[in-house]
Amino acid sequence: MTSKNLMVLITFILISLPTITLADDAVINTIANKNTHDAMIESLAKILPGRQPDSIEATAIPDLFEVMIGSDIFYVTADGKHLLQGDLYELASKTNLTEAKRSIGRLNVMASIDPATMITFKPKKTLNVVNVFTDIDCGYCRKLHSEIDSYLAKGIEIRYIAFPRSGYRTRSYFKAVAAWCADDPKDALTRSKAGQEIEQKTCDNPVDQHLAAAHELGLSGTPTLVFEDGTILPGYVPADQLEQILNNQ
Repeated sequence: MTSKNLMVLITFILISLPTITLADDAVINTIANKNTHDAMIESLAKILPGRQPDSIEATAIPDLFEVMIGSDIFYVTADGKHLLQGDLYELASKTNLTEAKRSIGRLNVMASIDPATMITFKPKKTLNVVNVFTDIDCGYCRKLHSEIDSYLAKGIEIRYIAFPRSGYRTRSYFKAVAAWCADDPKDALTRSKAGQEIEQKTCDNPVDQHLAAAHELGLSGTPTLVFEDGTILPGYVPADQLEQILNNQ
């Protein structure tokens, strides 16, 4: 941490808010006029249409509230005039308080996905489980899967979750549906990732649910690895490196 960082009590890293739309002053002032937990929930529901807060909690900073919606964390002042999204650090312990809370939100999202709906490659003895949001047409997803035996040899169980980045009812989407609906999903996924054509079957499948979970987690790229503690690691990671990361957690 630089000396510049140490000059401030709290560091906020501002990022864009693509899913947050601020309403007019009348709605924002409602928060200021109803300075209670229940009133803030009511007001935030108006500011964030269609998204209900999972929790609103006071922070260590007076008059600053932490709001959690899914895995998104942002902060609202008690007077309702300011909202920001970013990371809140406790400098004494160098702890990212926001990331710890995000992990809880991610775990809640992951818990909504039934492992039975994932295409799972199990080692002889599972030492670690890694959930992988994957796109059949993603080059690095294909590279990761081409090395699946290396992960299994290290006791890493790979659970694939469908994330066709091109979106609903696109070519990649229907490839995912075909793989998940195949008589042998593991074989179909392997062949599809190798560039082979597979039978375009349809069925009652989890691809829509998987895609919705990816969006709720705010994912944009594949592969994206999600560990059992809610930590997210974007991109391809070789088996040796992944094993080291898991062992150091």
